[in-house]
Order: sequence, then C-alpha cells, then structure tokens
Amino acid sequence: MTGFPRRRALVPGALALSGALVLAACGSDSDGSGGGSGSGSGKTHTVKTAMGDVKVPVEPKRVVVLDTAELDSAITLGVKPVGATHVEAAEGFPSYLPKDEVAGVKDVGEMLNPNMEVIAGLKPDLILTSKIRHGAKYDQLKKIAPTVMTETTGHPWKENFQTHADALGRKAEAKKTVADYTAHAKKVTTAVGGPAKARATEVNVVRFVEGADIRVYGEQTYIATLLKDVGLGRAPLAKKAKDGFSYDLSPEKIDMADADVIFQSTYGDPEKSKQTRTVRSGLWKNMSAVKSGNVHVVDDELWIQGIGYTAAAKILDEMQADLTK
Repeated sequence: MTGFPRRRALVPGALALSGALVLAACGSDSDGSGGGSGSGSGKTHTVKTAMGDVKVPVEPKRVVVLDTAELDSAITLGVKPVGATHVEAAEGFPSYLPKDEVAGVKDVGEMLNPNMEVIAGLKPDLILTSKIRHGAKYDQLKKIAPTVMTETTGHPWKENFQTHADALGRKAEAKKTVADYTAHAKKVTTAVGGPAKARATEVNVVRFVEGADIRVYGEQTYIATLLKDVGLGRAPLAKKAKDGFSYDLSPEKIDMADADVIFQSTYGDPEKSKQTRTVRSGLWKNMSAVKSGNVHVVDDELWIQGIGYTAAAKILDEMQADLTK
C-alpha cells in the first residue's frame, strides 16, 4: 500500500504515442528491449520485475523515475535522473532531497499522469516505477525504454530499493546504504532509552488527508517499518488497520487515535483535510498525548511520501530529536 491518498484503479491512458514519436525516441537494442539513447556500451543484464524479466543497460545513463520512492532510490545511490514526476499536492520534487541532486531534473508531469511525450523526448535508457502506479501504462512505457516495475510501493520499500539498485547497477552502494541505515536505527533506539523503553512506548502516526478521512497508519506501511526498526511499540488501533494500511477516522472519533506519542502530518489543505477543526476540538485537546506534549507535527512530504533511505535517515534524526526532548 502507499502513503498517498487512495485513488480509483488506474485507467489505461488515452494518450497514444504516434509511431513516428516512438521510432524517433525509442528504437531497440540488440536483445529486443525497448531503449532510448542507451548506456553507450550496449551491454545489458536481466532484472526481475513485477512484469517479468527485463533487460536493462549495465550502466544506464538517462534514467526517468515516476514516483517519489524511485526518485529517493536513485538519489540515494548517486544517480541523478534526467526526469521525474511530482505528486499532485506539491510542486517540484521533495524538498528533503539535496537541491543540487535534483537541480536540472526535468519534471515529466503529475505522478499518476506522466507526460509520455516529455518522457520520450528525454530519450531515457531506463524507467523506474511500480505496477500499482503505472501498470496500466506499461505497454506505452516499455516502448520508450526498458521499464522496471516493482509490484507496489510503501511497505516493501527495502525490497524495492534492491530492485532499483540492480536496475541502476549500484548493488555495492546499496549494501553500504543498508548498513548505514541499520546502524542509525540502533543509535536511535539507544538514544530513546534502549530496547525495553522503546518497546513500552506506544506510537501512532496520524495523517490528515484532503478529500479523505483521517488516517491512523497501520503496520504494513513505510513509516511503520521505521518505527519497528527503532523498536518502538504501536498503539492497539494501528493493529486494526484495514489490510495493515490505515484505520480511518472522522474528527468525531479522533480520541481513538490516542497513544503515548503521536506523529501528525497533513496532506493538502489543513481546512479541507479536517486538520484545523480536529486539533481545535475538545476530543483532541483531552487526548493524553496532547496533554503530555507528545504530539509532534512532522513534514508529510518527508515522513509519508519520501519512501526511501535518504528520507529514512532524516526521519530517524527527527524521531530521535522528538522522543528525547
């Protein structure tokens, strides 16, 4: 499942690339895979994806990423994409990413509706995304360049990262990234008082979402994996989340989200997401986490949308700072 608002199932795009555009921008390599400008060496290797085995350049040079997780993976692994999408509630790319690492990256449109002509015009030799986001557009995308799709996004982000690293030819860098993250998580556990104290601290992540109910995130989510890696406990409501994703509440039932610690974020407009009215209510103000000063407002773009190791490092720093105040 994902951190973004749930949407209706994707409908195959109405936009069809003209034959001339496909031929001009795509072409094919010696092994029959679609491809843009290619890596230069012409060598390929096979990557296992949600759509079957895909042959990709050994050293892709022109990568397009179609979601925030793939963008985080590329940047984490030292690859600057030539193109990337943005999420609908924001302009540009996630602000937690180093500005110099995303400078010059072409915005290829909103995440669920990427502009195929712009993507083709970039002559990519690799496209990274997920089946849950763009499975309906796979036939279009693979005509532009070899397209590596993971099954979904969010909770399996660590496994997805390994797929991204394989596709990008950055397995060694991935190994170091994982080791650094593991050490960082252990450091945070120590800072908050050790495993026993962390386990005894029940945490909820509450997200106000424009156009949807209030979400209390479950255990099958990206942010839940970070809490688990630090060893923090989860409030009982999190275990009741539908499909492990979220337990959805109205403002009139927000007191069900009480816990020792609450991390609170907002996607979209605070008024339209019901955040403003909820935090002004008596139910909210009487919650134990509120009374004890243990509600921490966090950046939605980082904590929920980031989905990757660069985001995780920053979240762990903030988590440690909030829990040791």
